[in-house]
Amino acid sequence: MPVRLRFSLHGTRHNRIFHLIAVEQGSRRDAKPTELLGIYNRYAAKGATQKTIEWSVDRIRYWLNVGAVPTKSVAKLLEMGNILKPNSPYHSNATKVSTAPTSSSKPTEASTRAPVPETEATEAPSSEPIPETKQ
Repeated sequence: MPVRLRFSLHGTRHNRIFHLIAVEQGSRRDAKPTELLGIYNRYAAKGATQKTIEWSVDRIRYWLNVGAVPTKSVAKLLEMGNILKPNSPYHSNATKVSTAPTSSSKPTEASTRAPVPETEATEAPSSEPIPETKQ
C-alpha cells in the first residue's frame, strides 16, 4: 500500500495537537505511524501571536521523493511552510486536464474543418474492384 502523509489527533478535547506522520494508506487515523515527522499545535500559546509547528524538513522531503502522497490539509500546510511549491501536483487547486468537452463551448463548422494540404498523387487509383471474401 502507498504511504500517506497525514495528521494524527492527540491532546484533550479542546486542546488538540496534530502529529504529522507517515503511515500506510489503509491504516486508522490514530494508528501507529511509520514515522513521526512533526507536531502542529493550531492554537497559539497564551500571550503568543503565532501558532507553533515543529517538523523535520529533510524527512518530509524524503517521504515525498519516495512517493508518499500528502492529504489536502497536509499539502496546504507544507505549502505555507515553503516545503511544497504552490503549483505542486499535490495542491488541491492544481490544473487538471479535462477530457470531457464542456456543453457551453460548441465548436463552429469553420473551426472543425482542418485545411487539407494539396499534394500530388504518386500512384494512380486502381479501378479494379476489390474481391469480396465469403465467410
